[in-house]
Amino acid sequence: MPLLVAPALPVGSLSAQEQPHLPVRPGLMLRPWRDDDATAVRAAFDSPAIQRWHVRRLDGDDEARAWTAQWARRWRDETDASWAIVDADDQPVGQVGLRGVLLTEASAQVSYWVVPAARGRGIATGALLALAWWSFARAGLHRLSLEHSTANAASCRVATQAGFTVEGVLRESVRHADGWHDMHLHARLASQPKTAASGT
Repeated sequence: MPLLVAPALPVGSLSAQEQPHLPVRPGLMLRPWRDDDATAVRAAFDSPAIQRWHVRRLDGDDEARAWTAQWARRWRDETDASWAIVDADDQPVGQVGLRGVLLTEASAQVSYWVVPAARGRGIATGALLALAWWSFARAGLHRLSLEHSTANAASCRVATQAGFTVEGVLRESVRHADGWHDMHLHARLASQPKTAASGT
């Protein structure tokens, strides 16, 4: 059954290019994950503060290495992308990425986390702004969305400060360790007017 609307982006829109390094601000950069990041990733997922909202943990070094290694394949498959947020010493302090990339719709979902020791410095907001700029200006995406528990006020602040408008509440749509959570749905569009909050 043929589509009546042409795909918004052609196959190869991501995979034909190398995953970029993206500056956030002095002393902060987004770069692709490397094998030697596995120790930092395992430590991050050992944190109850990250497990609380991401409902995952890593069991052992082999699983941590598999986590870092998966992203090169997902980039080639144009389904997902992830960047390490690294400090001036090139050490990961967080993650920001695209999930569920749909080239036909030029859309993706956004995810992010920052290790507890690096929180409170605007790192997640800066990383999300850098990713949004690249997604719209370089990758050609049209819509970025993100979801977070309505109980996660910190994530809501990050999304709002990065120019992601609240579109509604998805009732009891994600299950956490303590039960079903309502989720805020935020989104930002390439066509959205530039604002001081969005920074792009």
